[in-house]
Amino acid sequence: MCGLANGLLATKISFINELARLCEKVGADIEMVRRGIGSDPRIGPQFLFPGIGYGGSCFPKDVDALTRTALEHGVPLNILQAVQEANRSQRSHFLEKIFNHYNSSLEGKVFAVWGLSFKPRTDDIRDAPSLDVVQTLLDRGAHVRVFDPVAMEKAGKCLGDSIEYSPGNYACVEGADALIIVTEWNEFRHPDFEKMKQLMAAPVIFDGRNLYHPERMKEIGFTYYSIGRREVQNSDTSSES
Repeated sequence: MCGLANGLLATKISFINELARLCEKVGADIEMVRRGIGSDPRIGPQFLFPGIGYGGSCFPKDVDALTRTALEHGVPLNILQAVQEANRSQRSHFLEKIFNHYNSSLEGKVFAVWGLSFKPRTDDIRDAPSLDVVQTLLDRGAHVRVFDPVAMEKAGKCLGDSIEYSPGNYACVEGADALIIVTEWNEFRHPDFEKMKQLMAAPVIFDGRNLYHPERMKEIGFTYYSIGRREVQNSDTSSES
């Protein structure tokens, strides 16, 4: 029964992520949409937070097991197959924001990454979106510096010396061309943005967990990309190459 429940929860996550992509196209705000449908007591707000997609040991494993078992018995679970594809493509969609900002040229860029675990309050990095993000950046010739409150040791065993490990979130962004937020740790929700602007080579944030408000980021002077909401462009940092 746990596997079935996880399949349904994974479906909610992929559903809100696909709605977020639609919101980006039509100019809507996924946060307003999320609050609206989450207020329906038949649905509830749980697992309706847009992001980079689910990871960890349970959701991917259980969704995969359900779809394979169904296929073996000649009853394809088309919805769950679509959930898997939506989850994979959500990571690619987020990365496209980075590629587009730099006109696909990441060679020599320095990226700070906040968050490695697949969710906060755990050091579990199994099938974590951060692994795809970091590896893709490395493959494109970028330098990657990371920080996570508890998952650094496990990340080190997985990623080795291919990346730089920072002792804290501010040390992580020093000299960085952009910050990428992958895990919604509470430690990342209320940073000193003015300090960050002074430390960073450019005030650019790719927020995969919608931790900040676009209007606030515009006021501070950041170029800010999030999920399912309008982009905020700083004229000094937009479309860098």
